[in-house]
Amino acid sequence: MEGTQVASKWLKTEALLSDARVASHIPLTRMYSPAHLLQMLNEFGFVVIKPVVGGGGYGVIKVTKTHSFYSFTSLSSTRTFSSFQTLARALGKAKKKRKYLIQQGIHLATILGRPIDYRVKVVKKDSTWVFRAIVGRLAKDGLFVTNLSKGGTQLTSSEALGLSLSEDVVNTKREEMKQLTRICSEIMESKFPGVGRLGFDYGIDREGFIWILEVNTRPR
Repeated sequence: MEGTQVASKWLKTEALLSDARVASHIPLTRMYSPAHLLQMLNEFGFVVIKPVVGGGGYGVIKVTKTHSFYSFTSLSSTRTFSSFQTLARALGKAKKKRKYLIQQGIHLATILGRPIDYRVKVVKKDSTWVFRAIVGRLAKDGLFVTNLSKGGTQLTSSEALGLSLSEDVVNTKREEMKQLTRICSEIMESKFPGVGRLGFDYGIDREGFIWILEVNTRPR
């Protein structure tokens, strides 16, 4: 049985934000509008915008404000603009009329300058959520998305944590991700009855704080 699929990133984010146990681990997320974009760029310096529906890193764009310049990066291509208005116009075309959301940019821990994040997969067996995988995903050199379909490299979670943070935190960070996964799986199941498989994408920033970047109900 495939189980329930929840396509909207916005609905899944809202579900997790409703629970105080995990809300602090979710980057600030808003529906896309030029006003929200400007506000969040001023606050965070960079953001990631992603289609409300879609996966595999497709359509994900990094938007950055540096001094008086603005830029956006899609895959390895970056365009720079001297005003916010010209940036917003260009983004309007790049989005191709799809609904997008804006997520606070997280300065992920890196390995040799390449961002690393984590995919944790669980499946429902009888009445219990069972862990299927906990892996690191290292972005291809020059890219900011870590998706394996975009050339990312899969590492064991221990390798990824040890190389990007330190050997000392491998076990505690793995356990923290597992505990967040248990709580989030319970929330997702209560909000979307019938989900049978979940994939959680976690980012760990340079200070070692764990962020919930995305939830997938049909993890690949």
